[in-house]
Amino acid sequence: MTPSSTSDLVLLDDTPSPEWHSGICISDGSVKDPTIADIDARRQAVGQMVAPTAAYADSDMFKLQCSRATTKPAARRWDSHLTAESLARAPGILKVAARFLKRPGIISLAGGLPTPDYFGFRSISAQVPTSNQSILFEDESTITMGIHDIVSENAAFDLSVALNYGQAAGSAQMIRWITEHVELVHNPPYADWDTCLTTGSTDGLYKALRMLCDKNRGDSWMTEEYSYATALETAIPLGIRTVGIKMDSEGLIPGAMDKILTNWDASKIGARKPHVLYTVPTGQNPTGSTQSASRRRAIYDVCQKHDVYILEDDPYYFLQLHARTSNGQPPKLSIGEFLASLPPSYLNIDTDGRVLRLDSFSKVLAPGTRMGWVTASEQMIERFIRHSETASQGPSGFSQAIVYKLVDEKWGHAGFLNWLQRLQAGYTDRRDVMMSAFDKFLPKLIVSWDVPSAGMFCWLKIKYNCHPNAKIYSTLDIEEEIFAACLKRGVLLAKGSWFRAEPDLPLQDVFFRLTFAAASAESIEVAVRAFGTALRTIFGLV
Repeated sequence: MTPSSTSDLVLLDDTPSPEWHSGICISDGSVKDPTIADIDARRQAVGQMVAPTAAYADSDMFKLQCSRATTKPAARRWDSHLTAESLARAPGILKVAARFLKRPGIISLAGGLPTPDYFGFRSISAQVPTSNQSILFEDESTITMGIHDIVSENAAFDLSVALNYGQAAGSAQMIRWITEHVELVHNPPYADWDTCLTTGSTDGLYKALRMLCDKNRGDSWMTEEYSYATALETAIPLGIRTVGIKMDSEGLIPGAMDKILTNWDASKIGARKPHVLYTVPTGQNPTGSTQSASRRRAIYDVCQKHDVYILEDDPYYFLQLHARTSNGQPPKLSIGEFLASLPPSYLNIDTDGRVLRLDSFSKVLAPGTRMGWVTASEQMIERFIRHSETASQGPSGFSQAIVYKLVDEKWGHAGFLNWLQRLQAGYTDRRDVMMSAFDKFLPKLIVSWDVPSAGMFCWLKIKYNCHPNAKIYSTLDIEEEIFAACLKRGVLLAKGSWFRAEPDLPLQDVFFRLTFAAASAESIEVAVRAFGTALRTIFGLV
């Protein structure tokens, strides 16, 4: 039986959707970049959001008119890249039926939605930093959401909605905020983009791989030669071959990727030519490298040439590590200056709709929210939601409720962007502490590193051939000796070999990944000093 198409299922709900668009951010027929003022004006024009339990929502309901301008192209279709599993997934009939709930006065005897009267929670609250025009966030205040705030306080969201069953794409309230955020930060250059929530980037990546790669057709994918360990571990049990691409200080080298793809011989290699690239372009995990704007465009060009779909995993995008000003203070930027200081994302330069971007609150609010989002063409988001409907569904209602209260009602977009500036300043301080410790305690004769300009990681290269027994010890032996010596001194480092995209190949170099994200300044100094002592002892430099 052929699965029902989306167009077939539209007939299940003949109630017109509200027209929530506006002409804001179009002046004299010309399109300009969206601003917070445009978003505020649009919200004012359309009035209070009405989104009851299990309300359907997509980005097109909340976009500014400039995001949907007819001058923008439509995304390509990616049927040839999708797996048979993904193509076979049909919309969840109960999720589609929930769209009838928006009809005024309807009495539902269809869905198994519990009454909020029997929920075990009447309200939730949290202490949060207070946002204002400063980026210091020194004061705190309380945010609270009750069970019936929509009725009693004319609120847009409450626990009666957040804690009930909902759409796999996420609540309409969070979809609106995410859509506006994407407009402000990335402003995709094609018209039919969409977004939906995830339970974090790892969840998003797993579903994307199931959509795009199939071991039964011999699929492979590409990533940096050293890549996020969990991403690599996700692909292995799926039977997907990983191809590592050479890197330099700016990350993945486009010429190296082009050479591999141009010379690919499926009969000799035993796998189809890779049609998916997974990349962490900012503060890359584990190397800390950041692709420049020109590097990103060059990689995108290679992907266009070979028809490669891009998975852009960018959890460190906002953790740009800037130099201090002359007075030793972090630069304080206006919202416009801050947005302009960010590198162009792949989503921002994606004229084809060939990018699925993964974002997350984990690195900017808290990992335990287990909430992120993906942005891609409508076709790809629709397929993504089909996977979510029979797997994780959407993020926890508690997470959606408390994050909404913080980033939408309490902070707003301006407050959130100011918060990100605070994070940048804090992580820059931590990075600088680690760089200072490297200069003081590490033997530069055998250790080298680049100063990361984003993210949480430093990547150190060890000149293993300076080891007294380099002629008889393998690189893995030397790496293990250093690792064990540091562990004996109370310091845990991450081995570079843990992140190899192709671990079956001989290890050519010895690297270690160090993070400055959590340890105190004092602990960083103690750990780096111990690392330096271990290296000097092992390499006979004492």
